[in-house]
Amino acid sequence: MNCYFLRHGVAVEQQEWRGSDADRPLTRDGIKRMEHEAYGIARLSLDLRLIITSPLLRAKQTAAIVADELRMRDELVVDDRLANGFNAEVCRAILADHADADSILLVGHEPTMSVTLGELIGGASVELKKGGLAGIELAGRAGTLTCSNPPKVLAGLGKR
Repeated sequence: MNCYFLRHGVAVEQQEWRGSDADRPLTRDGIKRMEHEAYGIARLSLDLRLIITSPLLRAKQTAAIVADELRMRDELVVDDRLANGFNAEVCRAILADHADADSILLVGHEPTMSVTLGELIGGASVELKKGGLAGIELAGRAGTLTCSNPPKVLAGLGKR
């Protein structure tokens, strides 16, 4: 199974937000950047079958932008397990729940996305920037890093 990890785009800073953290949105610039990055993701031809996102607004907005670009709105699923407490075991459980999809995009948050990704590839230190994408090929409990794309690379690919 191919599993891709996408960190949500640039969101309103926590100290500037007065509402619930769950409702913290992408900024206007974050939306615009993610639109370019989504086109870049489309150009990578990942052959995604499913997009699974955290229920937090900034992740849902990110996932929706990507889903729209890939014409995958019907394959977009919200999963609370990507919000808090996401780790390698939770990731494996999510993937097991969708074992029929051979290529999945998970959209979530730091630091859990990077930590989980690192655990799945053998304990490596990984850092996903906002809007960054990394992919692994999972065989059993172990994974092999197949791609790591910083947001600037995705946005560069996404220039129309």
